[in-house]
Amino acid sequence: MKEFWIYTGLRIALFAATLAIVFAVWFAITGDVPMVWAVVVAFLISAPASFVILNRQRTALAQRVEVRASRMTERYEAMRSKEDVD
Repeated sequence: MKEFWIYTGLRIALFAATLAIVFAVWFAITGDVPMVWAVVVAFLISAPASFVILNRQRTALAQRVEVRASRMTERYEAMRSKEDVD
């Protein structure tokens, strides 16, 4: 679960930083910032950026999920084979 929270926190932080930059640049250029469009632009920038920047954390999360899934599969198979013996 630690990997999930690290990845999620970094993803939120990246979005917040991107939103702050978009807001600041937009405000510097026009002086008026429509917040909905600033959020949309920040999302469109942060999504692909997180794919590149957070690759290591996403890989760690995927490995953790894979390990947990294989343990659950092993337990399920063990219970199923135990059930077949009875």
